[in-house]
Amino acid sequence: MKKILIIEDEELIRINIKELLEVEDFEVWEAENGEVGIKLAQHHQPDLILCDVMMPILDGYRVLEQLRRHPLTATIPFIFMTALTDRSNTRKGMELGADDYISKPCTATELLKAITVRLEKHSQVKQHYESQVQKVQEELQKLIYIDPITNLPNRLALREKFEQIKESISDEKRQIIGVIAVNIDRFRRINEAWGYEASNSLLKAVGERMTSQLGSRAKIAHLNEEKFVLILEALADEEQVFQISKNILKNLSLPFFIYDKEIGVSFSLGIAFYPRDGDEIDQLLHRSQLAVYYSQQQGGNRYECYQETWQRKDDDQIALENDLRRALEQNEFQLYYQPKVDLKTGQIIGAEALIRWIDSKRGFVSPGVFIPLAEEIGLIEAIGEWVLRTACKQTKAWHRLGLKEMQIAVNLSGRQFNLPDIRQRVLEVLLSEGLPPSCLELELTESFLIEHEDSSIQKLNRLKALGLQIAIDDFGTGYSSLSYLQQFPFDVLKLDRCFIQDINQNQKNQVIVEAVIKMAHELNLQVVAEGVETQAELELLRQYQCDIIQGYLLSRPLPPQDFQNLVESNKYLII
Repeated sequence: MKKILIIEDEELIRINIKELLEVEDFEVWEAENGEVGIKLAQHHQPDLILCDVMMPILDGYRVLEQLRRHPLTATIPFIFMTALTDRSNTRKGMELGADDYISKPCTATELLKAITVRLEKHSQVKQHYESQVQKVQEELQKLIYIDPITNLPNRLALREKFEQIKESISDEKRQIIGVIAVNIDRFRRINEAWGYEASNSLLKAVGERMTSQLGSRAKIAHLNEEKFVLILEALADEEQVFQISKNILKNLSLPFFIYDKEIGVSFSLGIAFYPRDGDEIDQLLHRSQLAVYYSQQQGGNRYECYQETWQRKDDDQIALENDLRRALEQNEFQLYYQPKVDLKTGQIIGAEALIRWIDSKRGFVSPGVFIPLAEEIGLIEAIGEWVLRTACKQTKAWHRLGLKEMQIAVNLSGRQFNLPDIRQRVLEVLLSEGLPPSCLELELTESFLIEHEDSSIQKLNRLKALGLQIAIDDFGTGYSSLSYLQQFPFDVLKLDRCFIQDINQNQKNQVIVEAVIKMAHELNLQVVAEGVETQAELELLRQYQCDIIQGYLLSRPLPPQDFQNLVESNKYLII
């Protein structure tokens, strides 16, 4: 049964309309003025609203204006009932978002026809939207499990498949699972010499060749860059794995033809066995990679089986660990700031704080190298707190210089978020640095949130109660599901650069990005697009009504003074 709300100050008119609609099997609510109407609309969320224009307390225009601002009532079909005949009044209502006008007095037939037309049109729009969301959900599910370069399963799919295989094997028959890591030797040199497109073509060709060779005998996945993994299930002995490894090396030693050019590539293989070398897939992947590294140290183009006696960390890794500890103690880290631009105004409204480490001996050390190491050796909490404090202090300093509206976004690691007193730590930093909570945005990835969903939601709500904002980072690259956007109290959705890069040439990503932005806005979320590098990407994002962008099109991450100079120069994005 469709629900209709009547907002009309004349009781006789309300009664007549209600009786007419109830005869037509509508469920009807009445409001004698605008304030009551707004409350009823937000509480009941009717399928359509009939509203008088001229009313005491709140007139129909102000009622419509407030309803359109509220996420629960923003899309409800709205029909004005009025005796006003001036076209300017009609135009004003339409500009505010009214769907139709009915002149008073009107016949029952005119009223019912207007209601029927609006309900049918709204139903069609709603069905189209739901269809688009369903398509996006399906595409995102594919992205969760499939590597976009090779179209092979990714790490998450591999983990689930391993658990299925483990459940199916027989302990009585002493069956084993072989895990083979396959790495392309000197892949970075290939990248530098041939470029990313050729490198990606090579990765795809490697995956296709192994799939063609092994068929259903192995589950093949592409983890990242030069790393592939094969799982051989329910084997009787290890010799079968060794023989397959020999055959793989022989097959992969044949030349690859990329863009009509012949490329000779060597490979190193590392082998680990379940249950001998570990019970969990992550442990087996780690140990098979250790075997790969040992193979590469022997010159590559060979396979090695993991040995428990091997030294797990080489001297360089140990030295890097020591240097990282020293860098934290001696305050060798720096923060750079990448501008975030409001697409409506073209102005820089904030920045993302990004950590940098320039070591006296090593030079620039990539965060992709030292952040995982910091997590492994337990330094990430201290480094994360340093980043938070330094970013808040710098933002407060900019406020004193006149950049009052500047907001700072800081990434929060999983281990940092899981600290039992994380809320107290964030509050202490805000108070000690004097930064208003509204000027801080914490960026989190959902992978560690969903491990303990209920406790994560509670912790996020406690953090939000401080007055800061919560952003979901790298949306669409990990475990992303549209349902999490409803369950977790996010304020901002950050679209990963993999969706934005060359979006003007990728029809599938265009559909995904446009639908995700619309859906996020329906959920009252701001959308930030990362990695915007071209004007064509910008124009599409503006067309899709994205809120904020960041990327090299505007600026690379900058030291504090350079960032301040950029803001003060007023060289904002041209709108």
